[in-house]
Amino acid sequence: MEPLITALTALLGPKHVIVDPHDLAGLARDGRGAFGRPLCAVRPATAALVACVLQLCRDFGAVAVPRGAGTGLSGGGCADDSGSQIVILTDGLGGAIAINAANRTATIGAGVRLSALNAAARDHGLFLPIDLGADPSIGGMIATNTGGARLLLHGDMRRHVRAIEVVLGDSDIVQLGSPLWKDNSALDLKQMFIGAGGATGIVTGATISLTPLPRHQVTAMLALADARSAVDLLLSAERQFGTLLTAFEGLSMSAVEAALDHVPGLTPPFPHAQPGYIAMLELSGNAVCDTATLENALAEWCAPFMQAEGPVLDAVVDSGGRHWAIRHAIPEGIRHRGSVIACDIAVRRGDIMTCRAHLSTEAAARWPDLAVHDFGHVGDGGLHFNLVWPHRLGSIPPGLAEAVRTCVFDIVVRHYGGSFSAEHGVGPRNIDHYRRLTPAATQRLSARIVEQFSAANATFKQG
Repeated sequence: MEPLITALTALLGPKHVIVDPHDLAGLARDGRGAFGRPLCAVRPATAALVACVLQLCRDFGAVAVPRGAGTGLSGGGCADDSGSQIVILTDGLGGAIAINAANRTATIGAGVRLSALNAAARDHGLFLPIDLGADPSIGGMIATNTGGARLLLHGDMRRHVRAIEVVLGDSDIVQLGSPLWKDNSALDLKQMFIGAGGATGIVTGATISLTPLPRHQVTAMLALADARSAVDLLLSAERQFGTLLTAFEGLSMSAVEAALDHVPGLTPPFPHAQPGYIAMLELSGNAVCDTATLENALAEWCAPFMQAEGPVLDAVVDSGGRHWAIRHAIPEGIRHRGSVIACDIAVRRGDIMTCRAHLSTEAAARWPDLAVHDFGHVGDGGLHFNLVWPHRLGSIPPGLAEAVRTCVFDIVVRHYGGSFSAEHGVGPRNIDHYRRLTPAATQRLSARIVEQFSAANATFKQG
């Protein structure tokens, strides 16, 4: 592949073609650890250069892998182990962030980070209301159709993408969609690229719809005697608060304890209670619903549930961000405890606690050395069902992680009609489960669509 590297260097310049083994090792990782071995990585600065890179890959029979911020969890931004794939870094696709405040949109390059977009939008009283513990690129968020903790009200990226610029496998550059909020003048082809993980094309830019920043936000953590009451509390909160309810999370005590143990400065939300589970909800409002009003509304709503024999043992209301600090610290705290076997699953909302109990019982029976540290988005049926092999037991046994995921995914899909990939994409880590658990007719149709966008020879890594 040396001639290909030479051609890429001539196109982009030596600064933008990465071949150093140490640098490449860092690009063979994502948010879940090492994965794959790229031949090289390139950093084009424009869609036209991305198109030229794909042309060279096609000429030399190489496969291209688009990579954003590297915060993904399914290996989608990593090359495989062949040592022959080219990683296209999209962090060079930045440029100016153009905010149209009247239209409530931002036009940006795919390499722009979520934090940078929100910093620019904040000056106009706007933000992209997708809340994550990581700081991904916008292109990566589009490619994985990111959801996050506030999907309950604001939806996923699919709801916020108005238009995209994308480079196809034949090097064509196309603009799909428009800044308009309503447009049914043609097929909505941009949807073929949102959540596709780069298999249909490489997103190089986008126009994103924004939301007014809430002036007031309050959260409440509820100490529950029994996790099974979380769904009833969710339904009650929705009836009571309507669109003021922006998030409803569920946190196992083991997950919260991992966060508290690992991150300095966090304080236990319930120092005098011993909950079996914690529910966390957020209310957001404008000037009509000030902070005091929201706090009082939460307190009044909680009161009946805290009576004798009620489902809530204790409740703590906060408007200073302390609850979200605990919530966002959980993934890092869990990783600090051992090797994490992470399962990003979703079921119908009414099934989430039944499914959680089923999985916990099955895991305890099969693998008693594994500790469950789950948390998730009760409001949308999403659950991060994490099992941890403790550091004190040494290296995780070969094959254990895949055996656990197979068991979990089979229960979720076959018993509950759920999804084995709720919001992190399929990617190489889940491709075998996709082949096992996705209906064959769906796989055939998907393959035909991908072939149309990727040109005759497979320019993009599939899955």
